Amino acid sequence: MSHFNKAEQDDWMTVYLKYLLFVFNFFFWVGGAAVMAVGIWTLIDKSDYLNILASSTFAVSAYILIFAGGLVMITGFLGFCAIIREQRSCLSAYFSMLLLIFLIELVAGVLAYVYYQRLSEELKRHLTQTLTENYALPGKTHITHSVDRLQQDFKCCGSNSSTDWQHSIYILSVESNGRLVPDSCCKTVTFKCGKRDHPSNIYKVEGGCITKLEQFLADHLLIMGAVGIGIACLQYINVLHLTVQEGVFCWRRTVKM
Repeated sequence: MSHFNKAEQDDWMTVYLKYLLFVFNFFFWVGGAAVMAVGIWTLIDKSDYLNILASSTFAVSAYILIFAGGLVMITGFLGFCAIIREQRSCLSAYFSMLLLIFLIELVAGVLAYVYYQRLSEELKRHLTQTLTENYALPGKTHITHSVDRLQQDFKCCGSNSSTDWQHSIYILSVESNGRLVPDSCCKTVTFKCGKRDHPSNIYKVEGGCITKLEQFLADHLLIMGAVGIGIACLQYINVLHLTVQEGVFCWRRTVKM
């Protein structure tokens, strides 16, 4: 009778550990989905601003997050299969991939944080040059669109102020048709509205577009860094729990056999 109760208790513990592994793996999978979502959101919703930046670090961090998130979701599926089949080889491969994912997400988070530290310097050096030398020139359509969206989204005009446009190749050319600033500087955009640069017609924001873009990117980089590093640390803790549980689970299966 006592032998029967012990066998029944072992079966119950095995089922309990198995479902616990499922729960931890599910949270791991959800964390991967969150990481991938942040990366995709960055590239889709903020892609126009990436054309203005001299460095590709911002975009690279987003791509790494997408790759890591996708890998997490695939690995999570592998984890479910490994738990169901109770194969040690699959579980060993699963935990190896968990470690790799942890390192990838950590790298993405660190890259975002490092880029955050030198963001202001890059913007001050590069944004004014982009506005004056690349706006509305042949082959620079993507930059022109990005600058127009930047000025409309953030309700600003020029890199530091609207006077920056006085040195623009486009404004000094005949193609501008007498505009003092691009039409995207106007509070209400109409054709050739940039001919009048009075504060009642165009955005005159203290600090220009640099201040607004810098704050926006800084906040977004902090989100990317926090998600990358934070989820990686949570997943590392998850790996430790899964490792202990898998060890106990396999031990019970061995003893039972």
